[in-house]
Amino acid sequence: MPQATPAMNDDIASPFGFPAVIGKKVTAAFDGGRLTSDGGVLLLAQAERAMGICRRLAGCIADPRDPGRVVHRLDDILRARVFAIACGYEDADDLDALRDDPGFRLALGKLPESGAGLASQPTMSRWENAPTTRELARRMAQMIGVYCASYPAPPTAVTLDIDDTCDVVHGYQQLSFWNGHHGERCFLPIHVYDTATGRPVAMLLRTGKTPSGTEAAGHIRRLVRHIRRYWPDTGITIRGDGHYGRPEVMAFCEAAGIDFVFGLPTNAALRAEPAIVAAADACAVRRAERQAPVLRSYAEARYGAKSWNRQRRVVARIEASTLGMDIRYVVTSLATGSAEHIYDTLYCARGQAENLIKRHKSQLASDRTSCRSANANQMRLILHTAAYWLMWRVQQAIPRTLALATAEFVTLRLRLLKVAARVIESASRIRVAFASACPDANIFRALATGLRPAPT
Repeated sequence: MPQATPAMNDDIASPFGFPAVIGKKVTAAFDGGRLTSDGGVLLLAQAERAMGICRRLAGCIADPRDPGRVVHRLDDILRARVFAIACGYEDADDLDALRDDPGFRLALGKLPESGAGLASQPTMSRWENAPTTRELARRMAQMIGVYCASYPAPPTAVTLDIDDTCDVVHGYQQLSFWNGHHGERCFLPIHVYDTATGRPVAMLLRTGKTPSGTEAAGHIRRLVRHIRRYWPDTGITIRGDGHYGRPEVMAFCEAAGIDFVFGLPTNAALRAEPAIVAAADACAVRRAERQAPVLRSYAEARYGAKSWNRQRRVVARIEASTLGMDIRYVVTSLATGSAEHIYDTLYCARGQAENLIKRHKSQLASDRTSCRSANANQMRLILHTAAYWLMWRVQQAIPRTLALATAEFVTLRLRLLKVAARVIESASRIRVAFASACPDANIFRALATGLRPAPT
């Protein structure tokens, strides 16, 4: 049975009090027995078992340990770390306090009161720093495989949003760089999402400067190559802001048969384009005639910058208001669809990717990239993405008619993971007694049944 240190026993045994209630004294102590505050980790365990994420990741790393002396399997080490991240314990240090938590022990297939506990923080940290660059590349390829496997059949077409985000560093770490736009020394990791479904696709740690066209094209080329191994016939559309509307990126997409919708920074040639100028003047006149505070219009033209190898379709969103004229541009390979549809329906939908990035960073703390080594920080990014996948999988199992089906991850964590439970182990069985007053008991029970793997 796991043993607490003497200091822990003293702290647990020390009672403390609360204000009296109706004349009765209220005392408390942490002596309730085999209780867990994270009963919902068992749901995560079923989701992970079905998806096999940690098994995939563990298979990418060489394990030089003597098999006869191994206490914690590599996939269990990763599994414990990913479960902890999903439950809100974003640092490896937290694993020292969770080693004997009965909920986490059950989630990892261990008895709650006997045998070795979870791996400690030093073990976690060693494995975060262990993978080589080549092994990390294999892991990122496996994460793309998880994305493709999440579809029961290859889809007809997908739209992938690519963007980078500021990840402020905590010192002079590898790949850290001063970014004048953000006013911070930071990383600018690239995030790729299947935004329509909320699925994460790939996350790549990189230096804190804006990616060049050559670099962005290289990342997209490798991403497409991995996806094509699973989906050779699926139509792929890459969508991004002006960072990615570079000649090298567009040339690759056209050569590879990939569609794209990218933001396009304005310049003097675009502002002088006759079709766009005429549409902008007409929009301004109509707004003035109607006395409207704002009026929107659209136009398109064939445009070719000096650095481009051909002319391409450019769509302009024109907005005339009492404050003046505002024109935004998008370049696309799509030949069909009106200018309004291209901008408002296709391009503006990438705004949801910003919300998914915030979810990844703020709700799963994936910006805790405080290691000195760039490889260790990339490893952390992969582990946090694995936690994202588990939260996404749990959410997908919730009936669409319920509000939790579209809730943020922090809400799912509060309502479904942070559920108190008493774990009772007898000679022949283990019983998990959840709180009788749990407000989401019916949903929890349905998820436990729905996430149960099919018998083999």
